[in-house]
Amino acid sequence: MSKEFISTEDVAKTNPNEAKGKEEKTKSKSPIGTVNLDGVKNKIMIMSGKGGVGKSTIAAYLASSLAKRGYRVGLLDSDIHGPSIPKMFGLENKKPEVDEKGIVPVPVSENLKVMSIAFLLEGEDFPVIWRGPAKMGAIKQFLQEVSWGVLDFLIIDLPPGTGDEPLSIAQLISDFDGAIVVTTPQDVALTSVRKSINFLDLVDVPVIGLVENMSGVICPSCGDEIEVFGGGGVEKAASDFGISVLAELPIEPQVSQKADTGATYSYEGNESEWDRRFSNVVDSIEKLENNTKNDGN
Repeated sequence: MSKEFISTEDVAKTNPNEAKGKEEKTKSKSPIGTVNLDGVKNKIMIMSGKGGVGKSTIAAYLASSLAKRGYRVGLLDSDIHGPSIPKMFGLENKKPEVDEKGIVPVPVSENLKVMSIAFLLEGEDFPVIWRGPAKMGAIKQFLQEVSWGVLDFLIIDLPPGTGDEPLSIAQLISDFDGAIVVTTPQDVALTSVRKSINFLDLVDVPVIGLVENMSGVICPSCGDEIEVFGGGGVEKAASDFGISVLAELPIEPQVSQKADTGATYSYEGNESEWDRRFSNVVDSIEKLENNTKNDGN
């Protein structure tokens, strides 16, 4: 088993025409390779149709919340070009170790560990200039050579859209338990969300529900919610596709401040409206584990 990830030198050797004429059928569930996830009970992807909607923030706080509830959680940052998860946990200067079982994810706490391409770059500002085949190779290594061990949940933070990374992961892992789609109230974001839902249908990944992030601002004086970006769109999209809205999360400055300073895991909540609504997202994922136990797995 290789102990090194794809390097930038490998990328320079990549034939840009290599993938021509070899389009993958999105409906196929045949695994592209053997993944090293035998000890993982529940596999959840977090995706969005476009960037800037707070998807990685949702993934980071979901993983942290599940770990604090006592579950063993892994968080995979699969965004090759814009990895942000290590920064949210203050892990920018960490490097993964390698043992006899493979590449060891970087621990955040006793119950939470993280893997990201950011751990393998020369610096925080170092760009990853890769085409599809190189990205595919890195993703395969994340899933084949990273030793996740026994986990109750593996949360996979996908890059925005429905391109190489989401497609590769959906084909490599044939037994996803579901996906959460994150959006904001703007029409441009909701249009992309519909594409994400259709993508998940094509690759046979069930939609657990939608999360509308930045739904509004809670007035500190009267407690009313001001819909800064409009409203109603996420409910319509959910109704059109017959799926649930897990939460409509208002803007909460402390949540973003903790993530920006690498203190996501230390966030304890302040009984805000964001906390109350986000707990429903965590509860929805926790039910998957309870269902697994009831099924006798």
